[in-house]
Amino acid sequence: MANKDKKHKEKKKESEEVIKEDIPQEVKEKMNLKVYEEELVNLQIELVKLQEWIKHKGLRVVVLFEGRDAAGKGGTIKRITESLNPRICRVIALGIPTEREKTQWYFQRYADHLPAAGEMVLFDRSWYNRAGVERVMDFCTDDEYWDFLRSCPNFENMIIRSGIILIKYWFSVSDMEQERRFKQRIEDPTRRWKISPMDMTARTKWVEYSKAKDEMFAYTDTKQSPWFVVEADDKRRARLNCISHLLSMIPYKEVPREKIVLPPLKRDKSYVRPPMSEQTFVPEKY
Repeated sequence: MANKDKKHKEKKKESEEVIKEDIPQEVKEKMNLKVYEEELVNLQIELVKLQEWIKHKGLRVVVLFEGRDAAGKGGTIKRITESLNPRICRVIALGIPTEREKTQWYFQRYADHLPAAGEMVLFDRSWYNRAGVERVMDFCTDDEYWDFLRSCPNFENMIIRSGIILIKYWFSVSDMEQERRFKQRIEDPTRRWKISPMDMTARTKWVEYSKAKDEMFAYTDTKQSPWFVVEADDKRRARLNCISHLLSMIPYKEVPREKIVLPPLKRDKSYVRPPMSEQTFVPEKY
């Protein structure tokens, strides 16, 4: 009986230590909205310059966004892309693999979305699904999991050697902040779609996800392809910090542009517009 109590206490202590690691040591005051918006505009202007540089130099860029549910990955991706050309910067958010994809080499369906010259691809979750949700939820076998951890650094080294710039971000959020965001999603009808039964199950496996993340970092946080951790309890700071860091990772210059002169509108007096009564208009409700 004494041995059982001792094991129980050790297990409880281990769980508490794992949870503490995910809670920031200092709780900062939320960033001022006005300051945030001003900084975001400045960074988005720089992102446009980076985009033009990527196109001009024919660079190939891959950025991975990983982290716990509700950590703010999607919001950061949205702020990065909202001022960019979707033909140059595209987001990849793959769903559940098809039966055919399940029989492929694991990395195959991700490799299909790697960029061509002059493109930047943002992966909203990536091949690291195997080291996270698939591992914790038993969606893969032990052999498949360990094969992934051994193969992943080699796969990423191949990507880098091919000339692709690979940047990996892990968004870290405390359990208290995650709970607050989940409740916010449940209560807000415009955000309710963001929460799923899988999120609820994952919430009960906080420690398991912590251990899976630690194991993943041990194998894949390499010198050639390091993980960059984004403290994300404050969404505004997390977005600005991540964008600022991304800009610092790719040396770029402003691409010279020819001055754009709007040509005059040419009018043709022989053209007669069809009667407006023959067209169907959207009601002017507002």
